[in-house]
Amino acid sequence: MQIGIIGYPNVGKSTLFNALTGAGAPVANYPFTTVDKNVGIVPIPDRRLEKLNSILRPEKLTPATVKFVDIAGLVKGASKGEGLGNRFLAHIREVDCLLHLVRAFEDPELIHVHGRVEPVRDIEAVNLELFLADLEVVDRRIDKIRKKTEAKEELFFVRNVRNSLERGEHPIFKNDKERRYLSEYNLLTTKPCIYVLNMDEEDLAEGNLEAMQKVKESLGEVKVLPISAKSEYELSLLETSERALMRRELGIQGFALDTIIEESYNMLNLIRFYTIKGEETRAWTLLRGSKVLEAAHKVHTDMAEKFIKAEVFSFEDIVKCESTQTVREKGLMRVEGKDYVVEDGDIILIRFGV
Repeated sequence: MQIGIIGYPNVGKSTLFNALTGAGAPVANYPFTTVDKNVGIVPIPDRRLEKLNSILRPEKLTPATVKFVDIAGLVKGASKGEGLGNRFLAHIREVDCLLHLVRAFEDPELIHVHGRVEPVRDIEAVNLELFLADLEVVDRRIDKIRKKTEAKEELFFVRNVRNSLERGEHPIFKNDKERRYLSEYNLLTTKPCIYVLNMDEEDLAEGNLEAMQKVKESLGEVKVLPISAKSEYELSLLETSERALMRRELGIQGFALDTIIEESYNMLNLIRFYTIKGEETRAWTLLRGSKVLEAAHKVHTDMAEKFIKAEVFSFEDIVKCESTQTVREKGLMRVEGKDYVVEDGDIILIRFGV
């Protein structure tokens, strides 16, 4: 899973990226500190995996991971190549989900590209560039297929997509064929997006969420998370044992990484399953509704190609039984074929031929 951090210059993208990844990306008080994208791969916090570790005591514990991409700041005209627009837009197309970071704090020493802080205006300006960039993609597609008689059905659909974009509406699909068309276009406006308000730590601690309320009123049904990127970064530098204490002192509950990943999973319709192989217990990410053959392919292509069966039990089962042997003895381990649909929290032992 790749999550791209987007927004205007000087809103705290690299600070948040460093808090999430510990990658040490450069931060400075001028636009385009991030000229090229910064990439960091982070293990996903997973209480179930921690519990499996305490029960099974494997020599190796491997969490699922998420890739965060800190993308160069966008300016007005990015869809036409202004600033670092072309590079910015190309990097967005590579990710699965967007964190749209918006500045909601005052700091006279930190430059704002418009001279003053207005979160709703900034969100609308960035979104406009995404819509304009998608219109160019759609127009090119229309030009390409306009004269092809075999593409009449797609042409009708893509023109409807264009009409939606012109109205500032996110494109939708009605069936599997339209879904395939839309996925081929790789439009920016179809990517799931979480709006993250970068707030002053005092406002956040005191529950002063007026800016967040204004964003929700303006944008409607969107996911908005309030954070203080500066505080999250400073906390990330502390030892784990010290973080909880400091959070209580600052009045900031929960870590942004946990919430961001949870919301991203929900938006992308993802689940996690687990494997126990030898001395390794490992977590994997999978699209909800996927069959066990797809899970096997994630683990190893040979497992999918030479699949015989899968032995499956739930996380809850092993917590109750405290060993895989007891799970077997109590008859809680099921034998499933290749059409079994994987459930969130499944522990899967794949049997395959040689």
